[in-house]
Amino acid sequence: MLSLLESLKKCTTVVADTGDIDSIIAYKPEDSTTNPSLILAATKMVKYQSLLEEAIFWAKDREQSSWVELALDRLAINFGVQLLNHVPGRVSTEVDASLSFDTAETIKTARRIIAMYADEGIQKDRILIKIAATWEGIKAAEILEKEHIHCNLTLIFSEAQAVACAEAGVHLISPFVGRILDWHALKTGMTYSSSEDPGVLSVTRIYNYFKQHGYKTIVMGASFRNVGEIIELAGCDRLTISPALLEELSELQGELVPRLSEINAIESNRIEKIDVRESNFRWLMNQDEMATEKLGEGIRKFNNDLNELRNYVARL
Repeated sequence: MLSLLESLKKCTTVVADTGDIDSIIAYKPEDSTTNPSLILAATKMVKYQSLLEEAIFWAKDREQSSWVELALDRLAINFGVQLLNHVPGRVSTEVDASLSFDTAETIKTARRIIAMYADEGIQKDRILIKIAATWEGIKAAEILEKEHIHCNLTLIFSEAQAVACAEAGVHLISPFVGRILDWHALKTGMTYSSSEDPGVLSVTRIYNYFKQHGYKTIVMGASFRNVGEIIELAGCDRLTISPALLEELSELQGELVPRLSEINAIESNRIEKIDVRESNFRWLMNQDEMATEKLGEGIRKFNNDLNELRNYVARL
């Protein structure tokens, strides 16, 4: 009998949410996603010290005054290149979270990341630029996509964010299942079954909306708290999963029945189109307490982890 992981791979593209190359080798995902938190954790492992040391040497050799920032860029590329040696698809590399409200600087940084990968012989069709799904981030992605620099819009907590990304022609979005659950569980004090999980329901609705209205943007569920959430979203375009949950899925046996499919989405209750022009987008976000809180919290968390990584590198 197949493991749940093997069964899941038959209906969904599995992505590893990690900077740990050993996990990539073990679970053989199609793609890999990274963020400052994951890279920070990986750099503290002895086996990745060479990637860190090379980044510092490379940066100091080019710029004495602001070598730390160059080293951070180089470190992200170093991890990306290593991950690409073990996945057939793409790696997501994140833009500095402090630029989440600056369209021009996000575009500039994305182009620099792509150029640094190109210097390592990596074509841009293997890279996704990971950007927080603020209005400014979405507008940056819209411009980048026209340059064939594909983007992964992260920290998606609302339909407004998802639809604005699709309207902008974004390649892929990452709705955060577990963090939506966290907010509702804390707010209500309730325990949710996997089928009633607010994060699962949010991704399902976004997926159905995209299929009903013909959007090509890929939906990739992210930030899972348990295997039950993953099972409920089997059939989604992509799911990015932590090594701990990939291990759990690999140890469980069973045949997954896809919960999501394009046919079922099209045949489900029709979802009316949402107006995501800027004024209405901002109004919808203002009215969505959970999405507003979790987006801001997520940006702060990524920024804090990047600052911790920055301080760690500066001390070396």
